[in-house]
Amino acid sequence: MTSERAARGAACEALAALYLEAHGLEVLARNLRCKAGEIDLVCRDGDVLAIVEVRQRQRDDYGGACASVNAAKQRKLIRTARYFLERRAILSAYTLRFDVLAVQGSPHGAYRIDWIKDAFRARG
Repeated sequence: MTSERAARGAACEALAALYLEAHGLEVLARNLRCKAGEIDLVCRDGDVLAIVEVRQRQRDDYGGACASVNAAKQRKLIRTARYFLERRAILSAYTLRFDVLAVQGSPHGAYRIDWIKDAFRARG
């Protein structure tokens, strides 16, 4: 990953965290990495634990940022969330939700945020 791309990703995740906090969520963790994968943001929304995937695209080509969370990415996020929750039993009391927060444009310029709550579900 180039340093420019990493900086843009970090800026988008910071923007996403501020956006979610402004909408009443509490950010519990950022950039959780483990052998199963990575979770961008873990937030508390009342009695719901939201696993938030942050995506950024400069343009809407190929469906934009939201469309980039395909079935394979969803499976990886679900696997990573399960791994994370197995190691933090205190969080198992929460209902789990997977959200996607898409930033279309540049986090340092003109952008639009689309927040899809409960974007997909874990099976079984």
